[in-house]
Amino acid sequence: MGAADNRRDAPNGRGSKPPAGRSEPPFLAVGRIVRPHGVRGELRIELLTDYPERLSSHTTLYIGPKAAPYTLQGVRLHGGGALLKLTGCDDRNAAEELRGQVVQIPLEEAVPLDEGEYYEHQVVGAEVITEQGDLLGQISEVLHTGANDVYVIHGSRGEILVPVTDEVVREIDLDEQRIVVALLPGLLE
Repeated sequence: MGAADNRRDAPNGRGSKPPAGRSEPPFLAVGRIVRPHGVRGELRIELLTDYPERLSSHTTLYIGPKAAPYTLQGVRLHGGGALLKLTGCDDRNAAEELRGQVVQIPLEEAVPLDEGEYYEHQVVGAEVITEQGDLLGQISEVLHTGANDVYVIHGSRGEILVPVTDEVVREIDLDEQRIVVALLPGLLE
């Protein structure tokens, strides 16, 4: 599966080049198929990209863990998500077979990053330390909430949820795969 196409501002980050020793994924996830929409094979997707308006610029989307190519016939933004029409997905049954699959684009077709921004896949696996040098663990995933993203960190203290805000995330070093945080009072309790 590809990494999410969401790009995020990196508080005091050092840019967006791939970390040394880590390869970039061939695809980035831009959505997840939630369910069929109607009876003509349209697909309702949850958006996983900060650029939903760019979906229509793609002629081919890649679906599922094997990145099966589908020609995009149309896309429209709808109710906080998007509706896709793919060639070969012509009825509700065909659309139902794609439920839950990830919609991806090739990495080289993704929006170029600005200085200080990164893709989510670049921080997953990074170690997280406090400003005092205490290791909290590694980021296992990034949750999207209404107010801000949240890093899910797994380490010797179990699971820790850290809000991705300028107040908490002090440095993101993609080259070293290290993130420095200032813990808010009560976060580890």
